[in-house]
Amino acid sequence: MGELSGSTIGITAERRAEEFIGALERHGATVWHAPTITIVPLPDDERLRAATDEVVAADVDLAAITTGAGFRGWLEAADGWGRGERLLGTLSRARLFVRGPKAKGAVRGRGLTEAWSAPGETNRELFDRVLAEDVRGRRVAVQLHGQPLPEYTGALREAGAWVVEVQPYRWQWPEDLRPAGRLIDGVLAGEVHALAFTSAPATANLLTLARERGCHQEFVAALGERVLCACVGPVTAAPLTELGVPTVQPQRQRLGALVKLLVAELGG
Repeated sequence: MGELSGSTIGITAERRAEEFIGALERHGATVWHAPTITIVPLPDDERLRAATDEVVAADVDLAAITTGAGFRGWLEAADGWGRGERLLGTLSRARLFVRGPKAKGAVRGRGLTEAWSAPGETNRELFDRVLAEDVRGRRVAVQLHGQPLPEYTGALREAGAWVVEVQPYRWQWPEDLRPAGRLIDGVLAGEVHALAFTSAPATANLLTLARERGCHQEFVAALGERVLCACVGPVTAAPLTELGVPTVQPQRQRLGALVKLLVAELGG
């Protein structure tokens, strides 16, 4: 018997889902896996390929690297397209600004060196620092992860930068939404004790699906009253926070920390 025995937890993640499910099940939880996003395979992503071609077409002055996984995926995809060496050369001549230790590790893992790393691991820190570089008339490559960040890339453009957005791991709706529909029904029926979210698009998509099924208000009420909503960080929690749904978040934005938080909140 584990600390989470008797607890049913719904997760909406696709990436690292097996790892997440395994960790929860080892603590005794029953896990309902209901992906609300799916990742576009990198080798097939023509938008990523076109953005990569734009980056290597001419030197960039600065590059903002938001995630280690996204950076590694981008370089691996570029290798597969025969553009890896050119991309590395372009980035080696740019000043690289990274969002924390994971992005730093990915950059250094390809033989590059960052000019600055965000100590708090936030996008706001990262892009505020890039903006402080006086970007007017300069080419800036921005490696995103999963979703656009228009509030930050827009600010760069308003400051006069020529911005190239590179978005590895783009997310879209999964082909099969039946598990997500079952999860919504389980929440409404009182069968689900907690939902665990690891990305803002997955959070938003579950809410959108509830709206499309005609039960959005009832679903949000259930989340606010009887279902624990655990989110890996404030960005992931934002779609719920906007609706007034309370959430819990670990101090460190890590999957292992989220598992420990669920054990602490539901155990016993």
